[in-house]
Amino acid sequence: MSKSTVLVTLDSMKYPNTGLFHFGKSLGKALIKENNHNFKLNYYIDKTAESYFTGGDVKLIKRVPLHKLVFPKRNNFNVIHFTDQFCRLKPQKFSGKKILTIHDLNQLYEESWSPQKRNEYMTRLRGYIDSCDHIVTISNFVAGEILTHFPQTKDKLSVIYNGADKPESIDGHAPVYQPQKPFLFTIGILSAKKNFHVLPALLQDNDLELVIAGIDSPYKNKIMAEAEKYGCLNRVKITGPVSDEDKAWYYQHCSAFVFPSLAEGFGLPVIEAMHLGKPVFLSRYTSLPEIGGDAAWYFDSFEPEAMQHVLTRGMHEFQERKLSETIKQHAGKFTWEQTAKQYLELYDKCIAG
Repeated sequence: MSKSTVLVTLDSMKYPNTGLFHFGKSLGKALIKENNHNFKLNYYIDKTAESYFTGGDVKLIKRVPLHKLVFPKRNNFNVIHFTDQFCRLKPQKFSGKKILTIHDLNQLYEESWSPQKRNEYMTRLRGYIDSCDHIVTISNFVAGEILTHFPQTKDKLSVIYNGADKPESIDGHAPVYQPQKPFLFTIGILSAKKNFHVLPALLQDNDLELVIAGIDSPYKNKIMAEAEKYGCLNRVKITGPVSDEDKAWYYQHCSAFVFPSLAEGFGLPVIEAMHLGKPVFLSRYTSLPEIGGDAAWYFDSFEPEAMQHVLTRGMHEFQERKLSETIKQHAGKFTWEQTAKQYLELYDKCIAG
């Protein structure tokens, strides 16, 4: 019996230091590992990501501009898995069973978007959804949002959680900037939805530092204005994008991970920090309570005194109850191997159905 052929779009890996890049890299590697030769895997990738899959049991199809108009052998795949909602290859142009993974609807909350632009985005997404046989979201929170805006997905919607890689430090490696005092750490693109500007208030009346790693933007000015307001300008460091090795060092050495985000489809950094047994302090918005569960502490308010109380109480509980191993056990529920197995089962189910 010939093997079924699967096309997995991983072309969002063009942009490093983004969640979609890490999703594509980790899922792509895990699918190869867990496939057991059941499927002929094909990855649609940007040429910059080729090295991550060289030598694996997969055929790499490099993205070229012409593919927007004509994609070779587009009808030769049993399953096409569009791994994010932006779809550079359009589902409408493919036969075969089609699966679409939707990570979030954060674009609905972009302050800079006009109502017209938002409506155009939702109309385009509706076309992708209606053209696909199955829709996957990465959390129950996102599934709820999809059902609210696209109720027609009810009978073809499921949730597959992301995995999260354990950050691997390298002996002797250290980032250029190394805090000289105990520090809080966070990571993400500097945008208003990440809500990082509330964090300098946590440095009031203590000697902690705050390290923020992520792609720069004008939002940085708001963060530093708050740092100046609370008299901790010299204890807030925005590093810009960091390597995986630097990121692992910051996770390993921080006193706690803080993530007050207002819009997350999943929140990979939360589980990355938990893999190392770190206490994590999160907002209660969107998917974060679902992902952090009982192993995290939550800011019910972003008022400085309330946040400081949560941090102080949480750090005391973490140390007093020796919760590091409990936190690691929670993180262990989110593995890319398990995620890949669920997607492979879904490919099989779609073909059989």
